[in-house]
Amino acid sequence: MYYIVETNKSFEQVSNDLDEAVKSHDFGVLYIHDLGMTLRSKGIDFTEDCKVFEVCNPMQAAKVLAIDMRLNMALPCRISVFTEQGKTLIGLIKPEQMLSALSQDTALAAIAKDVEQKMIMIVDAAK
Repeated sequence: MYYIVETNKSFEQVSNDLDEAVKSHDFGVLYIHDLGMTLRSKGIDFTEDCKVFEVCNPMQAAKVLAIDMRLNMALPCRISVFTEQGKTLIGLIKPEQMLSALSQDTALAAIAKDVEQKMIMIVDAAK
């Protein structure tokens, strides 16, 4: 269900590299949530770093929504860069497995498989 890889890069370096990898694979970064900073700004003692990148390939998103508009609640895709016990990790929830729990449509399964393959390539390129 998850695809998570460890990197030897710093949290900031891999965050920058992920942004570039997303763009070079015909996806776009819609927004970056800095969860670590947000929690700390609320007075929570949160020592890890965590950025969640909302990413999208508009052509694929349009195909998904044409099949089932309810799936807008599963979009956009997310890739996270986070630290855990001194390690820097990059991960995602695999779209193919996630969307198969929401729909049995075979065309949707094919789109999700393609998106998942590209997202894994993005993660691997950034690590």
